[in-house]
Amino acid sequence: MPPAHKQPLPNATLPTHVAIIMDGNGRWAKQRGLPRLEGHRRGAKAVRSTLTAAFEAGVKYLTLYAFSVENWKRPQDEVGGLMRLLNYFLKQELKTLQKNKISLRTIGRTDALPPSVRKELAATIKATAHHKDRALILALNYGSRTEIADAAAAYARAVAAGKENPDDVSWDAFARHLYTAEIPDPDLVIRTSGETRISNFLLMQSAYAEFIFTPVLWPDFGKAELLACLAEYAKRERRFGQTGEQVAGREKSEK
Repeated sequence: MPPAHKQPLPNATLPTHVAIIMDGNGRWAKQRGLPRLEGHRRGAKAVRSTLTAAFEAGVKYLTLYAFSVENWKRPQDEVGGLMRLLNYFLKQELKTLQKNKISLRTIGRTDALPPSVRKELAATIKATAHHKDRALILALNYGSRTEIADAAAAYARAVAAGKENPDDVSWDAFARHLYTAEIPDPDLVIRTSGETRISNFLLMQSAYAEFIFTPVLWPDFGKAELLACLAEYAKRERRFGQTGEQVAGREKSEK
């Protein structure tokens, strides 16, 4: 990771969509002799600072991996605490979303979440739906393999209904059935805590994303760390199969 930047980067190339695997809450708490749930509570504070910093910098979409399909395997008291924390976060951050004109969206099998969480999610999504330019996307009960299985089933139903032609199958046609159908693919994926895997997160959508793995534990991640990631992203050359010369020529013609 490059040194943290404390000020926004002028004229930097910004990602439209940043996706973050928020990792390290438990380790942060363990290092301090605190309960794991305290790590999650501090992680929720990091969400607020990162959310504000991302949209102030000009990011349009921010996706946070908040709860995976595998997280149900954790101790029940921790799962229950996470659900209560999510409810609290939604209630507390509605004003922030409204003030900054940010819509809330979700991806994942949210119908399996507790009724109280579903109710709060629905209310927040409805209250912010009119904001079209910026979006916070929470990945809840999400897993990329589950998403692909659900999309394949939805595509098969569309074929049976005559709405899709399997002879004309393409990625664009299939992608219409993903949870992220109306969301651009992430340009930058960040994972905190020093782990260097993507843990079943946006596997197909991040095919051409840039990746940054930072050793910073999620509760310690904030504005300075995010700006450092954006600065690193701005240095990357994204070719999408082209040569560097082609990219340089394209960028020159766009100026």
